[in-house]
Amino acid sequence: MSIVTIRNVEFLNNPARFLDPYHFKVTFECIAPLPEDIEWRLIYVSSPGNEELDQELDDCLVGPVPVGVNAFEFAGSAPDPGKIPPEDVLGVAALILTGSYKDQEFVRVGYYQRTEYELEELNADPPAPILFDRLVRQISDKPRVTRFHIKWDVSPEGAPNSAFAAGAATSAAVPSANDIDMEDPSPNGA
Repeated sequence: MSIVTIRNVEFLNNPARFLDPYHFKVTFECIAPLPEDIEWRLIYVSSPGNEELDQELDDCLVGPVPVGVNAFEFAGSAPDPGKIPPEDVLGVAALILTGSYKDQEFVRVGYYQRTEYELEELNADPPAPILFDRLVRQISDKPRVTRFHIKWDVSPEGAPNSAFAAGAATSAAVPSANDIDMEDPSPNGA
């Protein structure tokens, strides 16, 4: 069981130009007050096989966090085009939102991002060098959520703190960004 459950991530500018900042709203529920801040990070992954090319676009601290439903808006810079290999610019990349409490990551929400030219003729015959000001991005509305069990140091009323000790990660495909932490009704839980 987690003290914090993400309820929704809404991208407020999707689709957008590739060089535009990301702007989104995160809504989450907290079942016990958290005296420390939650750290949220936005990461762009252009080359899945090379973690050194990942770009942290921004981070923010939210807290202390009261019990109940909380929300905040987050703006993250566009990726630095100079740090993306030319062969990885067009097509699919990943955008990852992470949540951490006391340096322990408790959730990771991943999205696919498709990048292409705004005009079909440029997609059919991509120019070299890449014209970044002519690119658009579209973020998928089907996130992949991975939850990590961490030691929260607090517990909801009536539950022993040991119920929230560190453990293994769980991962699931989520059918809609509108209800991210609902349980998957499929029989295999995938």
